[in-house]
Amino acid sequence: MLGRRRAGFRSAGITLSEQGCAAGPYGEGIAMVDERPDWARRMVEERAARDWSQTDAVRALMVRLPAEQVVSEQDLLRQWKRWEAGDAQPMKYRSAIAAVFGTTTGAFFPERGRRDGRAEITQVSGMDTVDIIARLRASDVDSATLDALRITADRLCCEYAYMPADQLLVEGKAWLARVVGLQHQRVSLAQHREIVALAGKLALLVGCVEYDSGRPRDAEATRQAALMLGQEAGELSVQGWAHEMRAWFSLTRGDYRGVIAAAEAGISVAPNESVAAQLYAQQAKAWARLGDRSQTEVALDKGRQLLERLPYPENIEDHFVVDPGKYDFYRMDALRRVGENRLAEQLANQVIRAGTDFDGTERSPMRNAEARVTLGVVAAREGDLDAALAHGERALAGDRKSLPSLAMVASDLGQALKAHYANASEAQEFIAHLRELRGDQ
Repeated sequence: MLGRRRAGFRSAGITLSEQGCAAGPYGEGIAMVDERPDWARRMVEERAARDWSQTDAVRALMVRLPAEQVVSEQDLLRQWKRWEAGDAQPMKYRSAIAAVFGTTTGAFFPERGRRDGRAEITQVSGMDTVDIIARLRASDVDSATLDALRITADRLCCEYAYMPADQLLVEGKAWLARVVGLQHQRVSLAQHREIVALAGKLALLVGCVEYDSGRPRDAEATRQAALMLGQEAGELSVQGWAHEMRAWFSLTRGDYRGVIAAAEAGISVAPNESVAAQLYAQQAKAWARLGDRSQTEVALDKGRQLLERLPYPENIEDHFVVDPGKYDFYRMDALRRVGENRLAEQLANQVIRAGTDFDGTERSPMRNAEARVTLGVVAAREGDLDAALAHGERALAGDRKSLPSLAMVASDLGQALKAHYANASEAQEFIAHLRELRGDQ
């Protein structure tokens, strides 16, 4: 199997040097540092996953170019080769290249130097937790206090990806109670609206963590409270995310029609907010599980087009901000479900790269876990049991996980193992592990 897959890379026009290795003087493989930009490497990987030659890719690009950018195929092919080598940047062709590969410009060509939520929160607030609580107890609700509360809420939402669920739940509930308590103090109308909106965002966070922790009833009650707070404050984003949570809950329960209905409700409320892109993505997941490939692709493309129209977000670490790279994560899930193994595998590797710091620290452990499940599913389908189990066990071993989401995705790996390795004891042990994760009897 490995030999066949390597041959596939060669047939796609990728040399050994493009894969990051070369033969030494005695024929042994020696690792080489690939100094090309991430987007250049990704151009090669995306093309290889589709079994495209460079000419195939150029022709796909030409279809998406506006009339004023069209040049001859040979001219564009020369440019494409320079882009893949990292010798030149695509610049005016970036959005079209991203569209060729079904993703967003911000995901393919991520912007550097944007806000770091955690660093900014530390620098801007001017108060620590003790100072904020003291002001709240003294009913000192001035603009500085509200700014500190907003930054605190942002900090908690940024920590969702990696903070242990039990710790985040305690802290989130405590701050939610403090903010809700402010509604009964003498404040201006503008301050009241901001307080209600902050309470809505914190309620969203608490509800997400409750659901991650296997407390669906509590999560649903908190979600409904967040929706009402969003309606009271006139905050479309909070309302949209409350509907997104309903779609997520339905997805993990297997209620795919419920996902589509919840997504439609959220999109109708907040059609131009970034949450609408995530609602389209949830629809795509549902359509993929219903076996409708056409509707899956339609939903994914609607979300992609919306993200292309929106400005690049200032704080991509906030859980309630749809960063462009997150769309690769959703596409990965849909493509895995419809059986596009090579595309799903390529995106899984991209998700892990994007969610891991240079020193190996995982910024997005939950996304990475689902990406590893995807790699496991592909390995199982392609006949590599050892790799499938290794990816699966690593995915389940993380400290920070969303139990319902991980169990749902991991069930795909369980099904692949049953289909291909029903009599293997190692596969049976892993499937038993999945039953424990889901709480099956």
